[in-house]
Amino acid sequence: MDDANPIEQALHTARSLVLADLAARDVADAAVVSLVEEAVTHRRWWVEQWPEGVEYVAGLVAQDVQDALLERYGRWPLCPVCDAGDPHALDVEPELGADPHWVCGKAGVVVARVGGLA
Repeated sequence: MDDANPIEQALHTARSLVLADLAARDVADAAVVSLVEEAVTHRRWWVEQWPEGVEYVAGLVAQDVQDALLERYGRWPLCPVCDAGDPHALDVEPELGADPHWVCGKAGVVVARVGGLA
């Protein structure tokens, strides 16, 4: 890896943050890690086309993995805040911005930074 390349640094950081969240929720098996790698590969192309978006990569990779998990396995990460009603997933906010967080959209509560799920 080229440590001087801000794009590669951002992609490496995004991968690490999302893997930490998956591991925290005990869903980081080999198939899921492959989804992370696919998301990183896709976002590598995206950020090479739009280098100014480098600070958005972590949130976008988290959203990509969340979408891929929804298609294959179900909602992730489930909201730990709401006890009543149907289980729902946390959202990444801002959708396109720096410093992404996992947020319960129903309660309007910030649960953790991306990479900081317990």
